Amino acid sequence: MYLIVGLGNPGRQYAHTRHNVGFDVMDAMAEKYNISISEKKHRALCGKGMIAGSKVVLVKPQTFMNLSGESVAELLHYYKVDPESELIVIFDDISLPPGKLRIRKKGSAGGHNGIKNIISMIGTQNFLRIKVGVGEKPKDWDLVDHVLGHFGKEDRGKIEEAIGRTMLAAEMLLHGEVDTAMNEFNKKES
Repeated sequence: MYLIVGLGNPGRQYAHTRHNVGFDVMDAMAEKYNISISEKKHRALCGKGMIAGSKVVLVKPQTFMNLSGESVAELLHYYKVDPESELIVIFDDISLPPGKLRIRKKGSAGGHNGIKNIISMIGTQNFLRIKVGVGEKPKDWDLVDHVLGHFGKEDRGKIEEAIGRTMLAAEMLLHGEVDTAMNEFNKKES
């Protein structure tokens, strides 16, 4: 069984903001694979189903971004899931252009507080992750205002396209095609 965790903040005021790209991906996956993310457990909204022949639990932590690890750690323990081989975390990345994907097998938090908390709570940084680019903050902007802000029309289109690619990447990870997915989706812009 895999836990696929999309990071974001609960509440309508945060819907479709840059920081909630992970939630947007979870909603798209739920719709595509007919999985209801409505079960409340371990401070998260969860939904069980099948994707690409694998049992999955789609997860939207409800702890707010900076405490995401509390929910993820509880779910890993509850489902007896190995974080190093059965956890996929999907989240926003301000160091990537809007819509660009980056898949990693492991790594540091890179300044992302949600990932920092997950690493702290589960005791490893060796877990699969899909970063979705949301663009750098404009000069003289506050970082919080940027990540909690909404996309402009052009960037929103890039994000919608990226959500589809993120779902394809997740399917490849479920099939164990991590290196293939990295080669496919981590390409440099030419």
